[in-house]
Amino acid sequence: MELQLKIIGIILIFLSFVHAAFPTYFHWKQEFKTLSLINKQMMYVHTFFIAFGVLLMGLMCLCCTNDLLYTPLGRSMALGLSIFWGARLIFQFFIYSPKLWKNKPFETVIHLIFSMFWGYISLVFLLIYLM
Repeated sequence: MELQLKIIGIILIFLSFVHAAFPTYFHWKQEFKTLSLINKQMMYVHTFFIAFGVLLMGLMCLCCTNDLLYTPLGRSMALGLSIFWGARLIFQFFIYSPKLWKNKPFETVIHLIFSMFWGYISLVFLLIYLM
């Protein structure tokens, strides 16, 4: 499980940095023109804090591996992380519209990769809790 946590940590850290490209990739400057200042700033701030939270989760997986695996607090945190990422997996299928990825090769691949990743993370954290 140590290796699994290290892999998850590296991927989460990478994913946190990918968030920096969101404004450009999703054309936020153009898309947000009609939004009020508060809505525009909330999107940027919330994206930053999501990325920051994902970064901290990744660092925790890399730096606190033994604590997550072998302490009651770590295992409780693993349960919480399993629930968090499990909820993210559910959102992937029931909140995001299939119109965003169906019949779009690149988007379908990304949808499948992230679906598998959310499931993988959820399962690893659940197994840590159950150990």
